[in-house]
Amino acid sequence: MTDTPFIRIGIDIGGTFTDLQILNEKDGTLASLKTPTTPEDPAVGLVTGLRQAADRYGFELGDIRLLMHGTTIATNAVLERKLAKGVLLTTAGFEDVLEIGRHARRDIYNIRQRREAPLVRRDRRFGVPERMRGDGTAELALDPAALEPLAARIEAAGAEAVAVSLLNSYLNDSHERRIGDWLASRFPDLPVSLSVDISPEIREFERTSTTVLNALLLPVVGGYLDRLAARLSEAGIAARVLLVQSNGGVCSPDVARRQPARLLLSGPSGGALATQSMAEALSRPNLLGVDMGGTSYDICVVSNGAITQMTQGEIDQLPVRLPMIEIRTIGSGGGSIAAIDDSGRLRVGPQSAGSRPGPVCYGRGGTEPTVTDANLFMGRLDARYFLGGAMKLDLDGCRAAVDVRVAQPLGLSADAAAEGMLTVVNASLAAAARLSLFEKGLDPRDFTLVSFGGAGGLHAISVAEELGANEVVFPADASTFSAYGILHSNIVHDVARSRILPLNVENLPVIGQMLDDLLAQGAALLAADGVPPEACVLTVSADLRYRGQASELVVPWGDAAATEAALARLAADFHSGHEQRFSYSNPVAPLELVALRVTATGLLSGGTERAADVRPPAGVEASETRPMLAGGVWMDVPVYRRDRITDEIRGPALVEEEYTTILLSPGWNCVPGPMGTLIARKTGKGEAA
Repeated sequence: MTDTPFIRIGIDIGGTFTDLQILNEKDGTLASLKTPTTPEDPAVGLVTGLRQAADRYGFELGDIRLLMHGTTIATNAVLERKLAKGVLLTTAGFEDVLEIGRHARRDIYNIRQRREAPLVRRDRRFGVPERMRGDGTAELALDPAALEPLAARIEAAGAEAVAVSLLNSYLNDSHERRIGDWLASRFPDLPVSLSVDISPEIREFERTSTTVLNALLLPVVGGYLDRLAARLSEAGIAARVLLVQSNGGVCSPDVARRQPARLLLSGPSGGALATQSMAEALSRPNLLGVDMGGTSYDICVVSNGAITQMTQGEIDQLPVRLPMIEIRTIGSGGGSIAAIDDSGRLRVGPQSAGSRPGPVCYGRGGTEPTVTDANLFMGRLDARYFLGGAMKLDLDGCRAAVDVRVAQPLGLSADAAAEGMLTVVNASLAAAARLSLFEKGLDPRDFTLVSFGGAGGLHAISVAEELGANEVVFPADASTFSAYGILHSNIVHDVARSRILPLNVENLPVIGQMLDDLLAQGAALLAADGVPPEACVLTVSADLRYRGQASELVVPWGDAAATEAALARLAADFHSGHEQRFSYSNPVAPLELVALRVTATGLLSGGTERAADVRPPAGVEASETRPMLAGGVWMDVPVYRRDRITDEIRGPALVEEEYTTILLSPGWNCVPGPMGTLIARKTGKGEAA
């Protein structure tokens, strides 16, 4: 071990595999590694991956300086409802806000719609006698004596966490702060989440939902971070740990403990950041990033060089009022299970075999055929070379599963059943990608696909053909591309303040004070993280709308200042953005400010990169040709090693690398591109090689 640690690692823990990107900051060497995820405790697989990386790339665990960690621990806890038992304290008379929600029908033609039960049951939602008006003044002051009867109710409910969300507290936080202080003194070991800390914005339902989610995740994420710290300590790893947030930035474990809801889209955001970096490097401003792993298919849109940020998203139909990268996720991955439903139709996903037991071909006890099994059956995967030869696949087992579970129930041949499985899943992938573009008024033909994730390379060309796109980029180390994005993340804090005001000169003093307060808050958060002033970047945006509208546009305010000229430019940018988004604007209509936002970014230093010169394990050599099923016909197709491609190749062909395989269809060619990419283009000829 050297005196000064020099290894920086980005880690993306998925449902099936844990991906690592390793940067040696001394010489710029960049390498990757993949290891199975351990769902029972993801920290075990993480430390296993670190040990394997150290052995393979010749460094000591003590040489690790920085671990940047994307995790699905919060996401999975919500999806599986493995959450703490919570209590909600809210303004008396508003205990049912969480259950009433919004009166929007997700499926307007479904007369049997069912809503999930609220995360906090009615008998655990307690009203507090207090009331703030819409201007931030108290209509009913909080009486400390009124809190004491709640103590017995909280104890009787067996509360493991408490959420506090009072009406209009975003305008005046004094009542919530006093309740928080009371809870801290009365129940010092009970995790508490205040809405004014996690989401101090308008819209009481969304703010309450976010606060409840945050509260119920406090013990979950806190417990995971404790286990992670213990396992790292046992391994002799003293590196600084940063966790990826939904906004694409990273935060300290202390922030993650207090605000775990910010981790809800932690994993997929790394892939979006990496896709955005490709836009500049490849001089292609319009990219559609598609990440197909073992469990899910994540889609992000980079338009004019920028990814889309949202101020509100949702997880499993639960609103989350926090900034996050816009990502569409569907349950289609390499581990997605194929089954025949009650109507006799073939369905693939969203159920997944995960990493345990995994696809049938993993030989770990899985019995239901998956997308990976279909790809192996059809010759797209080499049973001897999966994960660079580290895992041998059971071809006979997968053939039997496809035949028994899919072919025979449908009355098809096994060949037709395997092809049918991939046809179904490719249609689902393309439909989700198409929707991500169409809902923004974007044309798929104007976009280049960037395909990554361990399973993505085998499906990218088919998805592009379904979309009408003519170009696909396969990044270097595509199967760990999300970890690459994580590796290059920066510390990011988002702070906001809601105040509905006419956007006019008369309100400049109020707007200026809000702006000064937010900038100071953002700078203080970065200082607490130890970010030097020269590495701090503060950017401002404003939520604006026409008076009378119920929704807002987030408008960047690049020259934010409490001046008439700056306000006029902000208004002009809103009108322009509204015209672009809705084909309508009214420059003479009065505008309202709904919220100001500041994004505080702490730039993390990095080094120059170059690819590591690491040879795959000895003893496994990819064949020159391999039988592959396509269009009902078995044919011999050439198989290329990716690191040996120096010129154009034509489809049909397979391109193998250590952790993923690319299928190049007839009518497509492929050439090496910048940054180690492979760029596939449609030629339109369609000849078989």
